Amino acid sequence: MAEVGLSPLSEAMLALRNQVIEAWCQLARETLHKAGELPEPILLNTLPTFYERLARLLTPEHYHVGGVDVAVIAQEHGGERARLSGYDTTTLIREYQLFRQVLFRMLHQGGVVLSHEQREAIATSIDSAIRESVTAFALIQSALREQFIAALTHDLRTPLSSMCMAAQVIETKVEHPEVRKLAQRIVANARRIEGMTRDLLDCMVFEGGERLPLHLEEFDMAVLAYEVAQQAIECHAAQVQVDFVSVPGYWCRASLQRALENLLGNAIKYSAPGTPIKVSVKHNGQRVQLAVHNEGEPIPAEEQEAIFQVYRRARGGKCTKDGWGVGLPYARRVAESHGGSIIVTSSAALGTTFQIDIPLDARPFGNAPLVG
Repeated sequence: MAEVGLSPLSEAMLALRNQVIEAWCQLARETLHKAGELPEPILLNTLPTFYERLARLLTPEHYHVGGVDVAVIAQEHGGERARLSGYDTTTLIREYQLFRQVLFRMLHQGGVVLSHEQREAIATSIDSAIRESVTAFALIQSALREQFIAALTHDLRTPLSSMCMAAQVIETKVEHPEVRKLAQRIVANARRIEGMTRDLLDCMVFEGGERLPLHLEEFDMAVLAYEVAQQAIECHAAQVQVDFVSVPGYWCRASLQRALENLLGNAIKYSAPGTPIKVSVKHNGQRVQLAVHNEGEPIPAEEQEAIFQVYRRARGGKCTKDGWGVGLPYARRVAESHGGSIIVTSSAALGTTFQIDIPLDARPFGNAPLVG
């Protein structure tokens, strides 16, 4: 039974609801890969209610309230898609576009004639719904990711600590060289996982707009770079060449050490077999340049910004290397927190270089704006 008070156009649109929704479901399953995997109740989501609220827009008395209702329903739709589907934002937007396409086609076929203003009202409401859904989708995804990472890092700490302690005991108690070597490998890999979890926690911090905690102190950048390079040589048997000049300054040693470890680890992953990795420290005026260079497959120009986004990987999405995809974003945030930047240059002829370029004294730049 049609709702009392609705205009004939609203009633006519409501009469076509089941047909429109059925046609949309079929088109979504055929067109969107992720939609094809969803059970019927999940695919429908809030769409029937959304359709009803759109129909109310064709009744002038319901127009303003209906617009508010559409926004609220769209927010719930985006939240459900984040929690219950494998959608990304592109898929979310595309399903709304398919719905608009099906809706107007079937209204026309059903003899529901809309004025230009009425058609614009529905189209504008769908555009608004897209914005609300995408915003809710992003917020829920971010919250779910933070919950997962927090739980993961918390749950990993105790077994990692126990693993390290046990391996260190084995290393000190056992005389067999092969067993001791295996124990050392266990310790090294446990510490590596611990470092990855720290990176995740830090990325959660600056992804939320917070600053990295910096402890600024005076030290020589060349000494830091030498220590990190030696660690890479010892732990990874990497071919690392160093080119240092003494450059004392005021920076956060711990964060720059981890940033350089990330850059060097990245170079080790992607360097061509048999080629050396080069680490250099230079200064120019009141700035210092800390660079890591490797030979190998270049990073495509269109991906050179994307690799600095959290959880993104380069190499055309074909990367099989381990890691979370947070090392480079962390390195950029460290550079920015010191009032500087990180520069990447990459080509088949010249190889790939990541260069942290920061002031010699970072103390005045602790409140410099950061890229979100």
